Parts: sequence; structure tokens; C-alpha cells
Amino acid sequence: MKVVIIGGGAAGASSAARLRRLDEKAEIILLEKTNEISIANCGLPYYISDVISSRDEMIVSAPEKFRTWFNIDVRLNSEVVSIDRKEKFLILSSGEKISYDKLVLTPGANPIVPPFEGMDREKVFTVRTLLDADRIKSFIKSNNVKKAAVIGGGFIGLEMAENLVEAGLKVSLIEMSDQILAPLDKDMAARLQNEMRSNGVELILSDGVKKFNGNKIVLTSNKEVEFDIVIMAIGVKPELSLAQSCGLETNRGIIVNENMQTSDKNIYAAGDSVEVKDFVTGDSVLIPLAGPANRQGRIIADNICGIDSVYKKTQGASVLKVFGMTASSVGNNEKQLQNKGIAYLKTIIYGKSHAGYYPGATQTLYKLLFTPDGKILGAQAVGREGVEKRIDVISSVMRNGGTVQDLLDSELCYAPPYSSAKDPVNTLGMNADNILCGFVKPAFYEDLENAYLIDVRMPLAFRMETIEGAVNLPISEIRERLNEVPKNKRVILFCNTGYTSYCASRILLQNGVENVYSLMGGIELYKELIKDKKELKTITATIS
Repeated sequence: MKVVIIGGGAAGASSAARLRRLDEKAEIILLEKTNEISIANCGLPYYISDVISSRDEMIVSAPEKFRTWFNIDVRLNSEVVSIDRKEKFLILSSGEKISYDKLVLTPGANPIVPPFEGMDREKVFTVRTLLDADRIKSFIKSNNVKKAAVIGGGFIGLEMAENLVEAGLKVSLIEMSDQILAPLDKDMAARLQNEMRSNGVELILSDGVKKFNGNKIVLTSNKEVEFDIVIMAIGVKPELSLAQSCGLETNRGIIVNENMQTSDKNIYAAGDSVEVKDFVTGDSVLIPLAGPANRQGRIIADNICGIDSVYKKTQGASVLKVFGMTASSVGNNEKQLQNKGIAYLKTIIYGKSHAGYYPGATQTLYKLLFTPDGKILGAQAVGREGVEKRIDVISSVMRNGGTVQDLLDSELCYAPPYSSAKDPVNTLGMNADNILCGFVKPAFYEDLENAYLIDVRMPLAFRMETIEGAVNLPISEIRERLNEVPKNKRVILFCNTGYTSYCASRILLQNGVENVYSLMGGIELYKELIKDKKELKTITATIS
């Protein structure tokens, strides 16, 4: 059997290695149009800043290793220009003709670089390959670069902004949307936005690039951003030219079945170029992540070798470091659910990274989205420690069809330096269960307007800070002062993070006061949102 693999990234490399482990006799040829395969793409921003100082560390598996360990014929700088499906051969740009029994397409995706007016290509870079990173490092060093503009607030944009600051540059990040990091909801992204500003990044939201004018970017608002270097991180577009030219079915990406097989039974495809099914909605989506790409490559190898192996939809689990913060998410967010018309409930809590009485505990903000019957639709978290650990647990529960009850029931490791007896995952489950059972009525930032606000903390805390317009009714006095709670208004109780207001609402609900709600995330989240909002207003005022 002769298998030809086009593309030496995560999907292609994992497919090639798995194939050899399954079939020692197969002839395997891996074709890569660049001069590098199996590099650590996700580490490129950290290599640019010298957080990862060794270039060799960026090479996951060198071509020589593929040849000596796996007896794979690796051919670099070998671009495929056409595929003949009927005769089962392909042609390289050099004119060489290569036949195949099975073909694997993993061409990846290309960075989106719009043809902006006046753009000087010598100062504009993308971050996709190790060569890209080398060029950026060299340009910064050779041109005494001081100011950088990053266009795009997704994963690469945020990582590049952080690492350019780490390299000593003044950084402006431009994002057309009204928030950074699309997988998060706005209330969760606010904490990251504040973190970026506190580390010196000029964050420009709800504004796009109109044109370039010398060493300035002119935005749609007419604000001008000076730069010495520009990082284009708008996003990526699947590479479909080969698939389309040979007549394979494509949509936004290459269409594959659950075995990663294209419309041609002898051709498979994987990685950033393929459409997969969303775990929550079942819709076809593009999710260019390294983890799914590696699994897809393995699945292809299994099926080529006669092992029935399927790809079981993508949850989109992800994690990102943003200076001292970590953001992680899985599943769908509110905007996605609303666009699909999916009914959902939500809760927001703060949870400590480990037992509060053990030194060094930090607060993490968690958000859980779920159906009225308890099915988990998505989760998000932003904090400093243990963030991705909890999202990984929720991701695993989701993968196995679990509900909020399963979060409540999860038996997780506990010792004071690592967690609490009730892990934040358990607490999320308990909180969601209380909502489903009607034991608490949740309220959120967007519900505060025109509501009657009661701060249930002690008077000292109330005098130090509170939400404008709120009255103070400490939880310890509620039973004696029930008559002070209005019966004809929407009443929202709040405390620091939500637990005290939940307990206070239980007192009122069980005493016949039905119009009371507990503010999820409490005043801590409120302050984060207000801080972010003030920053946005300041920027808007400056622009106008």
C-alpha cells in the first residue's frame, strides 16, 4: 500500500507516524511545500519574545527522525499543484508525478491578510510558520522596533500582544468586535481586557483598519495608530485550492464524514482545512485547533489500515495565557446559542484555586451554560491558577453526555494546596442545580437597571463600596426586617461574589417574598465590568 500525505503539520505528521506504527510495510511519502514539518506552531509567539529561547525547541519532530524512526519519505519544498483522482496520482510544481493508493490532505489554513490601502508588506507579518517567527525576530532586532500594532483579538493576536510587550515593545491591539477572544462572552472577556490594559497594551475595540498611511494605521473611526511593525492576526482561511481543483466536495472547508473520508473514498482530509461537527449543535464548523488535528490524523491512519475509527465532533476546548491571567472555555457561548435559537440557563460564580485558608489562593471566575433539563452547553473560566483544570473536567463530563448533576457528583482530588473539599466544579453543579430546582433566581449585570438593589453585606463593607442606588440590609437582620423588602418591585440582592446573597434570598423566598433574585458574581464581577466599561468610554471619548 502506498500512502501519500500532503502537509506536514499536526494532522499530517500524526497520521504518518500512526500509519507506520500500524503498518511496517506501507510506503509512506509526506510532502510539505515549505521547508519545515511538525513544528510547535502554538509556541511561536513565545519564541519571538525569547520566553522560549531555543529554536530547536520549536521543532517537534525533525525530518530526519521521521526517516530514521519511521522510515517515512519526507520531502520538503515539495508543492503539489494538481491531483488526478481517476488515475490516482498527483503532480508537484517540479513536474514530478507521484502515484498513490490512499491520499491524505492536510494542507492547513492560510492567514487572512486583507489588501489594505497603503500597506507596506515589508513591515506587516503573519505568525504561521517558524520562518515567520524568525523574520519577525530579525526585523525587530535590525530595525530598532519600539511600537507594534497587532490587528486581531483572537488567540494569536493576544499571545503576540503579550509577547511583544515581553520583548519590550509598546503594543496597540486593534479588534473590530466589541470584545477580545470570541469564544468567551463579554462579561468573561472583560477581566482579560482589564488585565491587558494593566500590562500596558492599548486596547482598541469596535474599530477596524481603514487604510495605512506611512507608519500609521488609520482606523474606521479615523483614529491613527503609529507602528514600527504590524502583526496581522485577523484569522485563518482553510486552504481548499487542491481539494476544489480535483472536484472534492467543499463548503467553507473540505467536507468529510466521521471517518475523515472525503467525497472520494481513497482520499482523506484533516486539520484546519476540514469542516467538523459542533458537539453542542451538530452544525458544520471550522475549529482550527491542534488537539483535534492530531486526533483526526490518527483516525485517518486507523481507517486506512482497516481499523474502524470515528471522529466524535468537536467541543472547541481551549486555553490561553494572557499575562498573569488564564482563560479557558469549552462548548458554546451565549452568542452562539442565541444565534441558533437554543434555550439556555446560566450561572456565574467565583471559586478559589485552592482552599482559602491555605496561603496563595486566587479567585477564578466561572460561567456555566446549560439547558432547562440540565444538559451542559458550555463553560468558561478566567483566573490565575487551576483554570484549565476545571474546564477540562467539565469538558470530559460534556463528552460523556453528563449533566449539571454530574458536576455536582464529580469526585475530584482534594488537599488544601490544590483545591477545596467542594471544588469549583462541584459548586458550579450545585449552583446550576439550585437554579433548576427554583431554590435561587439568578440575576446578572444586564438585569440591574430599574431593579431595587439590596446589599446584604455588613454595614462596614457597604460603606466602603457598593452599587449606586443600593440600600443596605445585612443578612443577619433580614428575618427581623422582612417588611423593608418591596413586594411590588424586582428585588436583586448582592454581596461580594454571590454566596451571601444566595443565602439571603433563601430566607426571603421561604418567607413568602417571591420577587427576589441573587446577583451572580456579586459586586466583584460588577466592578470588573464597570472598570472595563469606563476604559471603553475613555477610548471612545478620545477617538471622538
